[in-house]
Amino acid sequence: MKIYIFGVMKNNSNKITLTYVLILMFVAVLGHQFFLDFSKTSDDSSLYFYIRDFIFILISGIILKIILNQNAQSNKSVFEKLQITNNEIIESNERYDIVAKATSDTIWDWKIEDDSFIWNKGIQGIFGYKKEEVGKTSKWWFERIHPEDSLKMSVKLYSFLEQKTEKWQDEYRFQCADGSYKYVFDRGFLVKDKEGKPIRMIGAIQDITKQKEEEQRLRLLETVITQTKDAVMITDIDTSTEVIPNIIFVNSAFTDMTGYKANEVIGKSPVMFFGPKSDILEFDKLKTAIQDYKECFIETISYKKNGEEFWINFSMIPVTNKDGEHSHWISIQRDVTEEKNKVKEREQLIRELTQNNKDLKQFSYITSHNLRAPLSNLTGLLNLVEDIPVEDPELKEIIDGFSKSTHLLNETINDLVKVVIIKDNPSIQKEKVLIKEIFENVFNQLSFLIGLHKPILKIDLEEVTILNINKSYLESIFLNLLTNAIKYRSEGKQLRINISSKVVNDDLILTFKDNGIGIDLVRNKDKIFGLYQRFHNHPDSKGLGLYLVKSQVEAMGGTITVASAVGKGTTFTITFKNN
Repeated sequence: MKIYIFGVMKNNSNKITLTYVLILMFVAVLGHQFFLDFSKTSDDSSLYFYIRDFIFILISGIILKIILNQNAQSNKSVFEKLQITNNEIIESNERYDIVAKATSDTIWDWKIEDDSFIWNKGIQGIFGYKKEEVGKTSKWWFERIHPEDSLKMSVKLYSFLEQKTEKWQDEYRFQCADGSYKYVFDRGFLVKDKEGKPIRMIGAIQDITKQKEEEQRLRLLETVITQTKDAVMITDIDTSTEVIPNIIFVNSAFTDMTGYKANEVIGKSPVMFFGPKSDILEFDKLKTAIQDYKECFIETISYKKNGEEFWINFSMIPVTNKDGEHSHWISIQRDVTEEKNKVKEREQLIRELTQNNKDLKQFSYITSHNLRAPLSNLTGLLNLVEDIPVEDPELKEIIDGFSKSTHLLNETINDLVKVVIIKDNPSIQKEKVLIKEIFENVFNQLSFLIGLHKPILKIDLEEVTILNINKSYLESIFLNLLTNAIKYRSEGKQLRINISSKVVNDDLILTFKDNGIGIDLVRNKDKIFGLYQRFHNHPDSKGLGLYLVKSQVEAMGGTITVASAVGKGTTFTITFKNN
């Protein structure tokens, strides 16, 4: 392109010179012809003038050519400089566009006097505005600065424009086309006229939203690390001098836990916290994990600055950088001495309770076995005495009382044996049982008692078979509850007993209701099913019946509840899962 332009300029110079010579020759010829017509000059003289003029014309043409060539050379030099300048401008613009793209910068140019604003393509690519949506004044710019940032930013900017500050840069939130905001870092430069008055300002906006979010996340993490009650320790990864890398950070909770200040441990290995009673196996486990760059959790005895021992829950977790390279270890540590002591106390308590339970069972077996033999002999003797007529009324009353006490003692021992069997054998034999059959058996056993007190019985037992029930346990439950209803009846009114069953979903619900003397639940609610708990002064009360009932119900996977009021009666509700 450059060669073509210079060639055209050279051809134009030749054409101008040739045209100039031809015109002068034509004028010279016409002039001489006119001169010959009006004068009497000889032909030789005329020829001389022709030759002279032609020589003059040629010389002037040559001079013109030289002038034109010099002018062309000058123009060529100027053109080359313009071309170089133009190329530099093009390259500068290309570099500017590349740098703007590479740095994600949005460039703006503000001509202050006429308030005209020019944006580069970053305003479209980064903030999503269409070309026609971008305003051409500073007002459009200011309107898109977040209201909370606008005042602060404006004060700093106008202070810069008034040349009260040397440079201007600020962080603020700039609105995108979709209404959301991005954090930006903006910096500007002033262009001044000869008098030093600002006439133009050029700036670059950089999107720092991700950096801001990362800063906020790091500040949050820093707050968590510094404020957490757990000790936090960060180490490097260099194991050339110590098997556990050196410490580069500890939080205040670490100082509270160990007594060491940060400057006393930074640059040292956590090996310093291990001592004679530390678990060597746990220490080896930690060393292996560090060598393999794997996380590790250990519990061992550690040592405070004052030499005090304490149990520590110690973790080491590898941390990688953005390139996936292992850069640090972070350790979370917690003093678990109190928990360890509680575990020891609990284990000791369990051992003691287990031994006491064994001792109680052994005592129960020994007691029941040792009492049964003399009790059987005593019962046999009382049976023999019944066959002997006793004339003395006082002696007869003593023998009757003795017989009654022996009978109660026998029942108590039998109940105790049942309780021991239930507690000692959590797995019991279960089978399908028809509820009505169980009640009929119980009714037959209590026929004499029922006939004696003549209660009004309302029986509403469905024809239902209950699964997974121990027949003897269920019979014992019925027997105890029905006996209690008769035993604790109100003397001043007719005894009424309602026994019913119903199936609700997969549950079988049994209800025993009476209008007897009732129980004061306000005083005794938490003791109803306790061992040896008595709520009446009835002479036959042993304090074992309800405890035995509850034990048997729970052994079969059921639940029992009670509702009662003094003088109105008691209702027991038993629920079994019938599946």
